[in-house]
Amino acid sequence: MLSYWEKQSFFDGIDIAIVGSGIVGLNAAIRLKEHSNHLNVVVIERGFLPYGASTRNAGFACFGSISELIDDLENSSEDEVFALVERRFKGLTRLRERVGDSALRYENLGGFEIFKKEEKDIFDLCHSQLDYFNQQVKNTTKRNDTYKILSKKEVADFGFQGIDNAILNQAEGQIHTGEMMQNLLSIAQSKGVKIINGLNLINISDEGEKVIFQAEDWHFSAKKALICTNGFARQLLPEIEVTAARNQVIITKPIPNLSLKGCFHYDRGYFYFRNIDDRILLGGGRNLDYTNEQTDAFGTSQIIQNALKDLLQNTILPQKNVDIDMTWSGIMGLGAVKKPIIQIHSKNIGVAVRMGGMGVAIGSLVGEDGAEMMIKNL
Repeated sequence: MLSYWEKQSFFDGIDIAIVGSGIVGLNAAIRLKEHSNHLNVVVIERGFLPYGASTRNAGFACFGSISELIDDLENSSEDEVFALVERRFKGLTRLRERVGDSALRYENLGGFEIFKKEEKDIFDLCHSQLDYFNQQVKNTTKRNDTYKILSKKEVADFGFQGIDNAILNQAEGQIHTGEMMQNLLSIAQSKGVKIINGLNLINISDEGEKVIFQAEDWHFSAKKALICTNGFARQLLPEIEVTAARNQVIITKPIPNLSLKGCFHYDRGYFYFRNIDDRILLGGGRNLDYTNEQTDAFGTSQIIQNALKDLLQNTILPQKNVDIDMTWSGIMGLGAVKKPIIQIHSKNIGVAVRMGGMGVAIGSLVGEDGAEMMIKNL
């Protein structure tokens, strides 16, 4: 049970309780306080750090490689695909404005899509549509040559084994995920947002005049609630159309004289790697085991870990003895389409979830849009 002091100081008179202290939840909280500083905004977080993907992603400031966008165009209209590309780019811009490039450790090192020799047909298709994609994103990126084919020499200079071709996205970059979240937490707290960590909610119910939050052996209430738990949304709201998906990541120990720089995508973005602090961070591979990777349980699997290590040792850094330092996983929120869900779920409960694996890019805007939605619903 709570003490009198705890109840009065932390849980009385909550105007809006935000569930989830990731990119979306913190941006929502910040926007709410900017709009109405008098609002009592409390962020509820089950973990001691944001639980999910916000502190567990690869830190790619990306918005779409050509092969990925070609895949997207098979399932969505041209207008939908490029509207989402624009939203990702604007979201990255908003994040950089909010936190600052220096604090984010943002570097515009480019996003490279690489192709093996046996994938020449896919590369040729991307190459043939280069002008089309440059034209489509021109108004978004403000440049005519967002996508650029690398020369054979430029590809060879990477030192990769078996990679014949590459396409550079000159408008992409990378950030430091930990610094991003630390700064967003500081900004939120500086505006008077209360953040309560280690509180695991087991149920949430809209009672008409208020929302009841049930913890393991006690409960509290708020006037309104905004659910920003992305891949975990269905644990509280089972009817929400979000599928949890696990993404596995490994990072090497420091590598002497590492010259590789930039963010790299392979196999339509299912695999990705980058440099960070003289290390290689590598992740992805869920397409090798879709069924078992559709889970909200953290952990790793042998099939994907083997694939990541094989890509590292036989393609990225061939003939080098590289040690793995750490392995982890994050939980994303996916759907049949990549468009986020930002909607009023019931009278007093809103949701802002389903980042589609692009939380760094669109999380800021999804959070702010969720806040605007709740302001209209006050």
